[in-house]
Amino acid sequence: MHLVIIAWLYVALMMAVAEATNTTGTVLGAIFTFLLYGALPVAIIAYIMRAPVRRRARQAREQAAREAAMVAGAAAQAGASSSSALAPDQGSQAPADALAPIGKEP
Repeated sequence: MHLVIIAWLYVALMMAVAEATNTTGTVLGAIFTFLLYGALPVAIIAYIMRAPVRRRARQAREQAAREAAMVAGAAAQAGASSSSALAPDQGSQAPADALAPIGKEP
């Protein structure tokens, strides 16, 4: 991919040089030629081609954060289970009667 980018920029640079050295060309035209035919398309294509790399890096960061949260949760759970007397419903379990019985108003 890098070789294609370098070649594309080289061709765009040569087009800009030809624009600047032409008798009817200008340096401003050469700058715009290089930017619009060279730098802008290369930037867009490079951004699109790097999308899988960015996605893998983001997923790796999220996975590391999940693992860190699991380790912290396990450490907190181990600390909570080591205490001798927990008050009712202060553990990690939901209360048993979360729903009203059938036919009864809450």
